[in-house]
Amino acid sequence: MAKYQIFTDSCCDIPTELRHAHDIEYVRMNIVVDGVEKHADLDWEEYKPEEFYGWLSSGKKIKTTQVPMEEFIEKFGKVLEKGLDVIYIGCSSALTGSLNVLNLCKDDILAKYPGRKIIGIDSLTAAGTLGMLVLAAAKERDNGLTIEELEKWVEDNKFKFNQFATVDTLTYLKNAGRIKGSKAVMGNLFHKKPIFISDRKGNNYTLGTVTGTKNADAKLFEGVKNRIDLEACKTVVICQGMAMDRALRLKKRFEDELKVKVLIWWVGPIIGTTCGPGVLATFCYGKEVTCFEGDGKPTDMNLINL
Repeated sequence: MAKYQIFTDSCCDIPTELRHAHDIEYVRMNIVVDGVEKHADLDWEEYKPEEFYGWLSSGKKIKTTQVPMEEFIEKFGKVLEKGLDVIYIGCSSALTGSLNVLNLCKDDILAKYPGRKIIGIDSLTAAGTLGMLVLAAAKERDNGLTIEELEKWVEDNKFKFNQFATVDTLTYLKNAGRIKGSKAVMGNLFHKKPIFISDRKGNNYTLGTVTGTKNADAKLFEGVKNRIDLEACKTVVICQGMAMDRALRLKKRFEDELKVKVLIWWVGPIIGTTCGPGVLATFCYGKEVTCFEGDGKPTDMNLINL
C-alpha cells in the first residue's frame, strides 16, 4: 500500500506546531499589499500577525490570490518524487479557484511521476472548519485508511464541522465584495454584528445580526453549544484576528460550561483580509450542516435563536 501526504492550503489556519505534529503540508496562496505580493504564510515568517492586521487597520489595500500553479507543481512534485501520493483538502470552491488551478495542472504533474496519484477534494468550507477537518483526516490516515478510503471519509464527514463567526466591522467584507457598501455603512453606524456559518454550498451564510460585540460573542458560544457532539468532540477551536481578549473569555466559558479543550488560533492572512481586525469565530464537530443559502430551512435558520 502506497503511503501518501495530506496537503491543505493557506485558508486552513492550522498553526505551525499542529501541522508539523500531524504531518500536514500546505500550499500557499498570496496576498498583495499595496501592489507588493507576499505569501499567505501560516508560519508568519515574512511578517507577524500584528503587522498584517496593522496593515489592514492603517488602510493599506490588500488583495488575495488563489494558490499559484507553480506552488502546486513545486510542493506536490517534491512529495511525488519520494514515491508518495498526494491528497489535497482545499478551501471551498465557492471562495477560491485553487482547486480548479490544481485540476488544470494535475495531469502535467503526474506525467513526470508515473504510477503516482493526486486526489483533490473540495472541502466546501474554510478557516477553522477546514483546519479541524484536515486534522481529523490526519488522524484517520494514521489509523490506517488508504488514500481512497480517506477521500470517502472526508466527503462523508466534511459537513459535520460547524462554524459560527462574526466581525468587528463590515468594512472589510465590503472591500472584499461580500456585501454592498450601503449595507456596510448602515451596519457600522448601528453597531450591527453579523453571525455567519459555512453552508453546504461552501458560502459564508449570514444567519442574522445582533447589536454589539458582547451579544455577538454570546451567539458564537450558543452556536457551538447547540451543535457540538460532546461524545465525539472533545476540542473546540477559536480563531481570532486581534481579538485575543474576547477569545480568552470564550475559552473560559467553553471550559467551564462544556468541559472541553479549547485551542486558540490566529485567523490567517487570507481569511483575515476578508474579515479584518476583530474577526472572531468558533468551530466544533457536531450536527451535520444542512443549510443551503436561501433555502429557508428553519432548522438551520434558527440555529442560535436569532
